[in-house]
Amino acid sequence: MTPDRRRLAELTGDLSAAGGVRLVTLGDGLERGIRTLEFRTGSGLAFDVLVDRCMDIGHAEHAGRTFGWRSPTGFRHPGLHENADEDGLSWLRSFSGLVVTAGLDHTLFGGEVPADGYRYPPRQSVRHGLHGRVGNIPARLTGYGERWEADRCVLWAEGEVRQAAVFAENLRLVRRIEADLGGDEIRLIDTVTNAGFEPAPHMFLYHINLGWPLLDEGARFEADIRETLWQTDSVAEQKADHLTFPGPAPGFVEQVYEHALVPGEDGMHRVAVVNDRLGMKVSVEWPAAEFPYFFEWLNLRSGNYAVGLEPSTHHVSGDAAAREDGSMIWLGPLESRVYHTTFRVS
Repeated sequence: MTPDRRRLAELTGDLSAAGGVRLVTLGDGLERGIRTLEFRTGSGLAFDVLVDRCMDIGHAEHAGRTFGWRSPTGFRHPGLHENADEDGLSWLRSFSGLVVTAGLDHTLFGGEVPADGYRYPPRQSVRHGLHGRVGNIPARLTGYGERWEADRCVLWAEGEVRQAAVFAENLRLVRRIEADLGGDEIRLIDTVTNAGFEPAPHMFLYHINLGWPLLDEGARFEADIRETLWQTDSVAEQKADHLTFPGPAPGFVEQVYEHALVPGEDGMHRVAVVNDRLGMKVSVEWPAAEFPYFFEWLNLRSGNYAVGLEPSTHHVSGDAAAREDGSMIWLGPLESRVYHTTFRVS
């Protein structure tokens, strides 16, 4: 429990003794030059916001125990990213951290779709890579710090990410991240706006990645699953349990599921990963109306050991199918959509 504002001022001359937000710049290797906001709530919750990578959340820990996945790629500087390389799979060379955002006009696997809506004859189609472009675009940092509301201190950061081209999409993501001093939750509020004057396709997905030591043999996935709508062929071939996780295995092929979740009475979807041995639980919740679809990504390969929780605006069939069946979201000129997601550690 954090002392109230007056008592805290009596105990220390600087709020940073209890927690806060600090801007630093990473200085070595592939991560060199990335601006990072270090959040410390004082409860044991600490996480990094990668300003130059869409303000995604990289490292995350509680009481010294990491729960945000760390892949071999590290937090690679976006200037090193090759969006169209490796047949669109180059996204995997920058894939690490608790939250990696997919979108803003495309998610899931790559492909080629018509671009006639942009009314530029030389651009007949748009070719997308895995999970789109936005996760490797730097943000314009518009503010960060600590704000007192009576005796509640909110740690916050806000920035703007622009995904735009001449004669193509002009999409703006305004991201706000909040946590309370003394608290154990992270609040993510995203507003996506079509800043252009032609209708723009919009798809959005969070790749929320949990790793060791939270993820370990015997850790459990908790969710109110109505039915599993789809799964990869690797599920039948490997038969790894997606509810109680086994340990890492060499050569494991990712298992992916689309689950239809049952929302709570408050209209919220909730999922969690629980490690009973550690006495640790990380849960995620969001309004079902904002992200009606959900994927579970099981990556139990040795050296890449992770589980992903993926709220999504669209079904697994992807971009071309969404255009064909009418489920694609088309944002009109200056139209916005807002997304609210909360992470809790207990």
